[in-house]
Amino acid sequence: MDYITVRTTFDYCNGNLYWKTRPANCIHIGDKAGGFMADGYGQIQYSGEHYLIHRLIWLWHHGYFPENQIDHIDRNRKNNRIENLREVTCQCNSRNCGNPKDNTSGVKGISWNVRKKKWKAKILDNYLGYYINFNDAVLARLKAEQQLSWKNCDNSSPAYCYAIEHGLITKKEEGQYGRIKNSIS
Repeated sequence: MDYITVRTTFDYCNGNLYWKTRPANCIHIGDKAGGFMADGYGQIQYSGEHYLIHRLIWLWHHGYFPENQIDHIDRNRKNNRIENLREVTCQCNSRNCGNPKDNTSGVKGISWNVRKKKWKAKILDNYLGYYINFNDAVLARLKAEQQLSWKNCDNSSPAYCYAIEHGLITKKEEGQYGRIKNSIS
C-alpha cells in the first residue's frame, strides 16, 4: 500500500482508521477499519494483504512506511493515536517494554537477592552492584541507561518513571534525563 492509496481508502480520527471506500460487501463507508489480534496489535486486511494499523497510521500521517519499527510510547498496542507512535530502532523498541512477568520490584533490572539481603541492579547482562536501599539500586540502573545513551527511550524507562514518581530526579528537559538528586558512584 502506498501513501495515495492509504489516503484515498481511509480517514483517520483519534487513533483509528475509517473506511472511505467499500472494499467488501459487508463493509460500509465510515466503518472502523480492522480489528485487534490476540497479541493486541490492530490489523487491517486490504486487497488480500494484511497491514498493521499503527504502520498504516504512520503512513497516513508521514507519507512513508518507516524503515525502522513503530513504537507505542505508552506501551498500549491498542493506542494508535499518532502522538503515541514514534519511529525507533529495533533495540529502542525492545527497551520500551514493561517489566518481565516475574519481576517483583516494579522496576526492570532491579531484583531482591535473598542471600545477600540487598537489591541487585543490572542492565543487559551487566551487574551494576548490590544496594541496601531500593532507590539507590534504581538510580544505579538509571545512570547506566544514561551512560548507554538510550536515546528516545529514556522517558519510558521503568527506572526513569519510578525516579520521577518518587522525586529521586527532576523532570526531563530537552531530551536529557533530569538531574539525579542522590548521587550514585
